[in-house]
Amino acid sequence: MHIHHHPLRSPSLGSQRTVTSFHFGPAGQGEKVYIQASLHADELPGMLVAWHLKQQLSSLEDAGRLLGEIVLVPAANPIGLNQNQSQNLLGRFELQSGQNFNRHYPQLAQGIYPDIRAALGQDATANTALIRRHMQQYLNRLQPETELQSLRLTLHKLAVDADVVLDLHCDFRAALHVYTGTPLWPQCEPLARYLGASASLLATESGDQPFDEACSQPWWQLRELLAADGLSANIALSCLAVTVELRGQHEVNHALARQDAEGILNFLRLRGVVDEPVPPLPELPYPATPLAGSEDLFAPQAGVVVYHAEPGHAVKRGDLIAEIIDPISDQTSEVRANRGGMLYATSHRTYATAGMGIAKVASADTFKTGKLLTA
Repeated sequence: MHIHHHPLRSPSLGSQRTVTSFHFGPAGQGEKVYIQASLHADELPGMLVAWHLKQQLSSLEDAGRLLGEIVLVPAANPIGLNQNQSQNLLGRFELQSGQNFNRHYPQLAQGIYPDIRAALGQDATANTALIRRHMQQYLNRLQPETELQSLRLTLHKLAVDADVVLDLHCDFRAALHVYTGTPLWPQCEPLARYLGASASLLATESGDQPFDEACSQPWWQLRELLAADGLSANIALSCLAVTVELRGQHEVNHALARQDAEGILNFLRLRGVVDEPVPPLPELPYPATPLAGSEDLFAPQAGVVVYHAEPGHAVKRGDLIAEIIDPISDQTSEVRANRGGMLYATSHRTYATAGMGIAKVASADTFKTGKLLTA
């Protein structure tokens, strides 16, 4: 194992934070896998999963079982980890700018296309090497002006040449679910099976350039740019990037972390990165659905929230998800599913303000346009 420390741009006199990455296995051989946890710093299940992975990867490396490089960043957001107010960790948005830590990563396809357009051909392996080289050069030319920009750039540089990128997150109250690019679903499905994903949400463009899409989108966007110019080249989808939502914020325990770490390792066994027997693929708990079919359910009034359905269960149209009760006026509103699908996440709050999002249902209907992710 090799440990690297990546200093971020200092935001103030006498203050500097560092991202630490752990590197296992032979660099430059086989596939490269990049795994990071807690980019939203208040989402801690992934950090514990990463710790379990670190112990396992150390043993596998000592036993000579790693056939590719695995880069692990257990605490991807030192900025957010230090944003504490009134004993609450505020890790989703940077307080200085108000920006989401998981948005606004550089768009690489448009940045490198003019330089590689004429050099792309029918050799997919050569194209992959060319594209990765230019993406690295593009990121190396960027000069971050703020600490947040330097964090984004540091993480992007670590992941930009990876074959697999896993970004470990969680929701408020949720069943395990994943987000990935629609063209990547055949590559992602085994991971969803090993992890037991209750929902798998697919999109080619979710909006505002989150980390996973910044890594995976360039490969199909370059195809689209070529097609728009009347050209063709053999460009493989050379980066499987997946956001893994490890249930809810409070589900931080060793049993689940070991289970999730083993699911990730099983996926790496299947891809030939870990040289061990490949376990059989479990059944997929629920079919993949478009992110544009994920319905947000909102509280029609303020009041106490009483849930009647739990994440991880399929619901039918009209099923009661929650009641909102005003104990002053006795007014009670019901929140019901408008579409059948998988209830995969709910709010952790038991008091709702009017219009607050309280639940998400993954349906097979494609009905949303524009930005598909919540802020």
